[in-house]
Amino acid sequence: MQQVISVWVRDPRIQKNDFWHAYIDYEICLHTNSVFFTKKTSRVRRRYSEFVWLRQKLQANSLLMIQLPQLPPKNPFFSLNNGQQVADRMKGLQKFLEQILQSNLVLSDSCLHLFLQSQLSVSKIEACVAGKTSFSVAQAVQSSGLRRFHSEEDLQRDLSVSCDSDSDSSDCRVPRHKNKVSPLNKSKSAATLDLRGACQEELLSCSSGSA
Repeated sequence: MQQVISVWVRDPRIQKNDFWHAYIDYEICLHTNSVFFTKKTSRVRRRYSEFVWLRQKLQANSLLMIQLPQLPPKNPFFSLNNGQQVADRMKGLQKFLEQILQSNLVLSDSCLHLFLQSQLSVSKIEACVAGKTSFSVAQAVQSSGLRRFHSEEDLQRDLSVSCDSDSDSSDCRVPRHKNKVSPLNKSKSAATLDLRGACQEELLSCSSGSA
């Protein structure tokens, strides 16, 4: 059987650290029959700075045996509210994942699997790979719950912020209007979609998602 790894970077959302700070994260949906993955479907959210960390770790762990593709560059004029800039970055992040997933050397790296298939922060990923946690890499992956892609709560979240960024976070002023949904987060339906349904939908509409 031909092994396929399909990955999508999608659904950019503005997240608030606190009253003044915000950043964008992206949903990574993975669907595969590859023997490198014990978990065949998964969904996590990651921000741009975490992609930067991942590339650095993979490059260091590969001992320069391969040259990894580049991430979309940082833009000092990057705006969380600029739809075209966000879309271009998102496409660049997906292209990066598609390319690195073609390397068996990279596929054997535990950092990649925890990045793609666990909810752990990058500091927790490093601790887990180093054996400094009470759980193993496999346990962290398997215990990552399959949450729904969209929910009523997500749709009601106020994500209307106005700010610029040099990467994917910045100092922001929150508008007075509440309970608005960011243009980046408009959904065609308020109905929730489970992981299987979302991945099947992507398989039909994203023929370029295979790595």
